Amino acid sequence: MVEIYLGLGSNLKAPVKQIELALHSLNRDTGIRLLKVSPLYRSKPIGPQNQPDFINAVACVSCKLPPHRLLLKLQHIENTQGRKRSIRWGARTLDIDILLYGKQIIATPSLCIPHKEMLKRAFVLKPLADIDPELCLPDGTTVSQRLQALPQEDVKSLALVNRIHKSRKT
Repeated sequence: MVEIYLGLGSNLKAPVKQIELALHSLNRDTGIRLLKVSPLYRSKPIGPQNQPDFINAVACVSCKLPPHRLLLKLQHIENTQGRKRSIRWGARTLDIDILLYGKQIIATPSLCIPHKEMLKRAFVLKPLADIDPELCLPDGTTVSQRLQALPQEDVKSLALVNRIHKSRKT
């Protein structure tokens, strides 16, 4: 079994529910064991700004599937939940990325591990730090070191967002 970190994101059709459904699908799969899940975060979209904010999380799983087979399984979950791939960085019901697959480094046309954009994205590193802040990345740095180097003001804990929203209503 290999320890794998997955990034999950959604900004369409009840995003929190989409993340919950994806986690349920992962947990139900006999070949995948869900180990840890981060809290949820809200973040501004990358790319086109005329779309809703994203809800993001990171999950740590273990499985025996080779990376490309795992990718196909994750894409199947995305497709089952209505994922359409029409606009790069566009709105989507679900996005599941393989961030890290053990200590492997993979660079193929269909799969890049570690995920090539993860070190630039606080909405990935913040939930990853919630799970394992001292996780050593392939470049020798830790998740918490990388996160400190990024602006984080656009990444809000969903619990904090909900508290602010509730206080505005009262």
